[in-house]
Amino acid sequence: MTTPPATAPTPQLDSPCPCGSGQTFGACCAPVIKRQRPAATAEALMRSRFTAHVLRDYAHLHRTFLATADKPYVAETDTGGSDLGWTRLVIHSHELGQKPETAFVEFSAYYQDEGVEQVIQEKSEFLRRNGEWFYTRAVRHGPAPIKAGPKVGRNDPCPCGSGKKYKHCCLRA
Repeated sequence: MTTPPATAPTPQLDSPCPCGSGQTFGACCAPVIKRQRPAATAEALMRSRFTAHVLRDYAHLHRTFLATADKPYVAETDTGGSDLGWTRLVIHSHELGQKPETAFVEFSAYYQDEGVEQVIQEKSEFLRRNGEWFYTRAVRHGPAPIKAGPKVGRNDPCPCGSGKKYKHCCLRA
């Protein structure tokens, strides 16, 4: 027989929010998780979803994921050992998409696994439907690709700052 997953203790309303926003739990994620108000932005929804992972509030995760939001939530009795000790969230960017009802949030979510801190890096897509934000999908897993700088032409000033043309300076090296 399986036992239901243990829920994490809910933070006090005046304690720091687990999402790392710097606000109290009562001012930040609690009203969104408790359905007292919708998330104002995709970033606010991302923060509430991270906090729901910390609290093991799978119903909030279910209702804020677009693919399952309209379906009834059925609690699973066995999580298969997937409950991680989520420790912190770092939001790298929050940007609106080409359409005002879409947005992207890039983040790193940290967790403890066998005493070692691990990280999940992701860029996620969010959609606003009828004034409410929903998580739709991961656009990218892992860190952002490194963008190379503009290519220096042979006759351009050398980027090293020597004052010489690139072809007479660092191109020779």
